[in-house]
Amino acid sequence: MKKLFASLAFVALAAPAVIPAWAATQTVKLSVPGMTCAACPITVKNALSKVEGVSKTEVTFEPREAVVTFDNAKTSVQKLTQATTNAGYPSSVKQ
Repeated sequence: MKKLFASLAFVALAAPAVIPAWAATQTVKLSVPGMTCAACPITVKNALSKVEGVSKTEVTFEPREAVVTFDNAKTSVQKLTQATTNAGYPSSVKQ
């Protein structure tokens, strides 16, 4: 019986360490039509890079899009689009 309780205690303590294993890295392509000059992608990239969980960003003036790789346990597409909007460049998921 003591071994059962010890095993349950171990599982309970280890559970927070297991949860991040369920997280997945995702990549999303965002349309950012408000970028009107070659310097705009720098601002968009900086805004996206500051979002917790973002591991990679590629922002291009033509075709006015951002490709973002992120940890879905730490952030969401909604937070990414909010970050670009807050920087002055509203975005949406590109299909």
